[in-house]
Amino acid sequence: MFSKFQISKPPFLVLAAIILILAVSGCASQGGAGKVPGDGEIASYTIADPTGDWGFPSPYAHYARGPGYVRMSFIFDTLIWKDDKGYVPALAESWEYLKEENAYLFKLRRDATWHDGQKFKAADVAFTFDYMKKHPYQWVDTSIVKRAEAIDEYTVKLYLDKTYAPFLDFIAGTVPILPEHVWKEVENPEQFQQKEALIGTGPFKLVDYNKEQGTYLYERYEQYYQGQPKVRQLKFIKIGAEMATAALRQKQADMAQVPPEIAKELEKEGFKVLAIAHDWVAKLMINHQKDPLNNRELRQALAFAIDRQALVDTAQRGYALAGSPGLVPPDSDWYNTRLDGKYPADPARAAEILASLGYVKNGSYFEKDGRPLELELLFSGGGGGVLGSPGEREAEMIKAQLERAGIKVNLRSLESKTLDSRVNDWKFDLALSGHGGLGGDPEFLNKVIAGKGFLSARYQENEELNQMLKQQLSLMDKERRKELVAKIQEIYAEEMPCMPLYYPNWYYAHDGKVNLYSTFQGIGSGVPMPVNKMSFVK
Repeated sequence: MFSKFQISKPPFLVLAAIILILAVSGCASQGGAGKVPGDGEIASYTIADPTGDWGFPSPYAHYARGPGYVRMSFIFDTLIWKDDKGYVPALAESWEYLKEENAYLFKLRRDATWHDGQKFKAADVAFTFDYMKKHPYQWVDTSIVKRAEAIDEYTVKLYLDKTYAPFLDFIAGTVPILPEHVWKEVENPEQFQQKEALIGTGPFKLVDYNKEQGTYLYERYEQYYQGQPKVRQLKFIKIGAEMATAALRQKQADMAQVPPEIAKELEKEGFKVLAIAHDWVAKLMINHQKDPLNNRELRQALAFAIDRQALVDTAQRGYALAGSPGLVPPDSDWYNTRLDGKYPADPARAAEILASLGYVKNGSYFEKDGRPLELELLFSGGGGGVLGSPGEREAEMIKAQLERAGIKVNLRSLESKTLDSRVNDWKFDLALSGHGGLGGDPEFLNKVIAGKGFLSARYQENEELNQMLKQQLSLMDKERRKELVAKIQEIYAEEMPCMPLYYPNWYYAHDGKVNLYSTFQGIGSGVPMPVNKMSFVK
């Protein structure tokens, strides 16, 4: 299935060894990453990534995390897009909301073409939303779009089921538009991984993809409607976080996420360093579907037992913010300050709650009816490949904190995707996980509280919370919506279906050859990575 996209490159270990040798010898390679030819264009630009493979970069086959969406976004365009300041035209050159019809009208570009040379038209947009009704897109729920109508060749109208405040972010700015002539006969979109599955209107085309090595190679689409991209080739290569700094210094990479301690050193050496808002959260996933974790008071006891600030100070070396029990980070405009100080680390209070639930201390641990209160905590040994993501150190600390409160904990290390699968199938007690998107529209609360998939708590037990989540999506008045979002945070903190632990500080270093920036409310529906595709175009 992947044979057309295999890359003939040395294995990652060889690449890592080459970089290490260069770092030790101080000999920069000739013709390294990002060299600029005489015409001022950039011949190639290399982005280092510690995880590597994020799936086949078609809309239906990329991995359901932010880096997977980003890799797909270079190939497929949306109706509108975002830069560092706000919404900008993409396939639609203008748009307006028709309040009386509860519909959005889009005037489309007339000069956009698919990578196979065929012209992009309104029929492709209408087809995309019709297709996604039959084959839901993993990244966005498009069911809010009741009907898509091609008014003429370059005008399309999307009618909504009800008012929907996050429409521009979560639909117009996130849904990849598909070519009807390619996808109309495709019945199994997840298995459609031939070359034709990667025909988009975006600024880049995929040349090579190697799943085993975690590498992606793109080349620019010369006929791109927003102008010929300034970067000729774009590469994603797998380089561990510990090697990223050496890769930057030896010109093997142009951009990489770097450890916080290294960021200031690189800045002094002339690299550009971007500090990202706290849009990524490390969480303790709780299986509230099984006894005894289906008891709200017991989940509250976990919250009192875990010292979130200690995780920040020790495991994250101070480079993070302690998690808010309402999930929204403290530096967000949507944050509810009334949650400040809720659930201070208090193992004695946790023990009181357990005693009130009928648990009795027997030695070091609580038990009930002769059965010890014993939980298994899953974690990824590699921390999921994301700097700041929770791994073994955090798991050991949480085990010690919970056992101090009388809850026996067994640790189990899994590969990150296996862990995600176990969470998705409810085959766990507790699990360490995390995700981005918290800088986007507060619709993210719906996705990660009551939505589907392993990133969500999938919590439906509080009807008031359910109704508020639905209501906040329909409020077009921002101040009224802000009040409701604040209340949502308070109810979530009481229910505690999943516990936010901390928001890590993220730093990205780059050589300045392109203008990297943090995208307004995150790429697409909120991906907090400074690799907006337009940085490589204009």
